Amino acid sequence: MTDTADLTRGPVRAQLISLALPMLAGNILQQLYNTVDAVIVGRVVGDAAFAAVGVAGSVMNLFLFLITGACTGVGTLLSQLYGAGDRGAFRRDFFLSSAFGAGLTALLSAAGLPLLRPLLSALQTPAEIAGYARDYLRIILLGLLAAFAYNLCSAVLRSVGNTRAALAFLAVSMAANLALDVLFIAAFRWGVAGAAGATVLAQALSALLCAAYLGSRFPQLMFRRGDMVYDGTLLRRTAHFSAVSALHMCNLYIGKLLVQRTVNGLGPAAISAFTAATRLEGFANSFGDSGAAAMSVFIGQNTGARSGRRVRDGFRTGQRLLAALGLLMSGVLFLGAGVLLPLVLPEGDGASLPPALGYLRLVACFYLFNFLGSGLAGYFRGRGRVNIPVIGSTGQIAARVVLSALLAPRMGLPGVALATGIGWAGVVAFWTILVRRERITPAAAQTAPTAR
Repeated sequence: MTDTADLTRGPVRAQLISLALPMLAGNILQQLYNTVDAVIVGRVVGDAAFAAVGVAGSVMNLFLFLITGACTGVGTLLSQLYGAGDRGAFRRDFFLSSAFGAGLTALLSAAGLPLLRPLLSALQTPAEIAGYARDYLRIILLGLLAAFAYNLCSAVLRSVGNTRAALAFLAVSMAANLALDVLFIAAFRWGVAGAAGATVLAQALSALLCAAYLGSRFPQLMFRRGDMVYDGTLLRRTAHFSAVSALHMCNLYIGKLLVQRTVNGLGPAAISAFTAATRLEGFANSFGDSGAAAMSVFIGQNTGARSGRRVRDGFRTGQRLLAALGLLMSGVLFLGAGVLLPLVLPEGDGASLPPALGYLRLVACFYLFNFLGSGLAGYFRGRGRVNIPVIGSTGQIAARVVLSALLAPRMGLPGVALATGIGWAGVVAFWTILVRRERITPAAAQTAPTAR
């Protein structure tokens, strides 16, 4: 692939794979950010700090996925504009997203800081963990603008079919994060605050690199003085795509926070076990998330170009690939749990291993539904039907929260795994019904209206 990719022609399978592979590598590196923090903190500071980073990660993701969800929505609209060949609207939308997104991110940081104590209390965070978690989250919230800048620049690159450049910058950022972790935590003994500071500084580096690359290699996509205007029609459409996509991601993580509350009630050993197991799940989920993101970009460009046949072919091909990956991840997690979990648990933490094994092996049995669900959500986003993923995810996460609260007191962490699997299966059934009712023809392919 070149710097940009016209996805409205060419081999469907090869294009999906070419889009997905760099995003997969990038998602894995993103997972490494928090995992490296947790492992180093656990080995240097202790078990309580390790569990705190796990709890803090759940809270942190609530804020980060508001940002990444909003940027995903922007990227969906930009991919439609790029497929339609409307460069002027593309640049205006880039400007509007940058200006309003930065302002809203600053407000989110300011609003989040006073909420940390009551939020951790609502999650039933044990006292020996809560102080560590607050220290970590304060620094993360102060650095949210760096996360926004990187995610927006990455969304712009993805919308034009370039998924490799952001990966290169993220790799540099990951190396910086690891080096800073060792320096701040192991050498300076700054504990969880050092881990959070390393993460923020590394994210800022990746944002600067990505923005510089966009300006030098894609001047035709960068907004100019003439593009820096208020466009009410385009802003409303951008706000809709962003808000609904952010709500989708936020729903998932509010649900995970509520599940985390149930897990916290099981005690510190269960918290450490859940933290370790979900670290491994994050790596496995990277495959499904990357495939879904590739499908969304592909379908978005072809929706903008009004190519119904390629929309249909992209969806079917993407789902077959995701089904194969889902089955593969099921096997890896189920068979490899005993080997992988000790790598992320604190050294000598024997009490957390049995519940972590029970959770991971049971949830692995449902990974086919997890991956198929990701692909269906990516399809609806690419088509511009961003409300549907929100409706489905809301029902799914509500089922997971209720079932976790009912099953965990009786089954422990395996009850949480069973609730998760039932939620995945239910949302796949719902979305599949909607897809089968939809007729895709060239005339029916939606395109984003633009303001001239």
